[in-house]
Amino acid sequence: MKTEEERRASAIERLEARRGFKTHLAAYVIVNATLVVIWALSGAGYFWPIWSILGWGIGVAFNAWAVYIQRPITEDAIRAQMRRGE
Repeated sequence: MKTEEERRASAIERLEARRGFKTHLAAYVIVNATLVVIWALSGAGYFWPIWSILGWGIGVAFNAWAVYIQRPITEDAIRAQMRRGE
């Protein structure tokens, strides 16, 4: 069982990860919106911003998964792994 201090440290770590994700997402939206505006103002031919949107979007998706979906490793999981000896 985790102590109060360990639980607090874990909570702070999760909150910092969420804040970091929100910053990452904001940068993604602002930069890619700027690229779309540049594309539109330069003649709106081939939609080249798609490469940044898709490429960076994959990174944003993995970041979101790590922050909001993936669960922290538990002591039970650590003990089970140790018993398996892997």
